[in-house]
Amino acid sequence: MIKIAIFSDVHGNLPALEAVLEDIKQRGIKQKFCLGDLVDFAPWGNEVIERIRNLNIPCIMGNHDERIAFDLPVIPLSKHSEEETQARFIAIDHSKKFITSDNKKYLAELPFHLKLNYKIGRKHWNIQLVHSGLESNETYLYESEDDEVFTDILQQSQSDLVMMGHTHLSFKKRFDNGRWAVNCGSVGRSKEENRLASYVIITMDEEKIIPEIVQIEYPLEETAQQIELSGIPDYYASFLRNEKVSVF
Repeated sequence: MIKIAIFSDVHGNLPALEAVLEDIKQRGIKQKFCLGDLVDFAPWGNEVIERIRNLNIPCIMGNHDERIAFDLPVIPLSKHSEEETQARFIAIDHSKKFITSDNKKYLAELPFHLKLNYKIGRKHWNIQLVHSGLESNETYLYESEDDEVFTDILQQSQSDLVMMGHTHLSFKKRFDNGRWAVNCGSVGRSKEENRLASYVIITMDEEKIIPEIVQIEYPLEETAQQIELSGIPDYYASFLRNEKVSVF
C-alpha cells in the first residue's frame, strides 16, 4: 500500500501550510505534491515558496504563480464583486513588489502539470496533477459539472485519477472502472463554509485507489490579524473569518 498527500492553493498563508504539513507528518506520509498558487492574499508569499523549495516538494504552476513570475496584467473577473476586484488588484500588486527575484524565478520554472505512475504488484496507477485543467490553469471546474467534463480529462490524460485545485472547493467524484476526479480544495484560502485548511490523501494498493479529503484547523484569527497589519487589503482577513464578503 502507498499513501501520498496532495495540496493546493496556499496563497501566502504560512500558518495554514505549516498545519497541513504537520498533519501529513503525523500520519507518516512521506510523499507530498503541491498543485500551485503559492502566492497572493496573505503576507507570507516568500516564506511559503521557500518552505516548498526547502522541503523539495514537487509543485506545479498555478495561475497566480504565473502572474507573479511573469508580471502579467490583472484582468478583472465578471464573477467578482467591485469590492473583491479592487482588493484583488492591490493584493496582487503587493506580491509583485515583495516576492523576491529568486522566488519569482522559481515560480517561472514550475511545470504546468505532472503525471505520476505508481506500480503496486501487477497494477500501474496513473495520477494526473493539474492546477485547474490540462490546457489552462484558469479553468473553473466544480463538482456540479457534467460527468463527461471529467471523464474526458481522464481519457485524454490516460489516467485513473485527476487531481486539481484552483476553485478552493473540495470534492471527489467516482466514475466507471474506479476512476476519480478530485479537487483537494485550498490550504490557505478555503471558500468552504468551515474555512478549514484542506488537502487530500491518496491511498493505493493493487486493487484500488482511494482519495480522502482532510480538513484541519489552523490559527485563522492570528492569520487574519497579520493580514490586517500588512499591505494586503482587509478584505482577505474578513474573507478568512467568513464575514460578509463575496465567496468567489
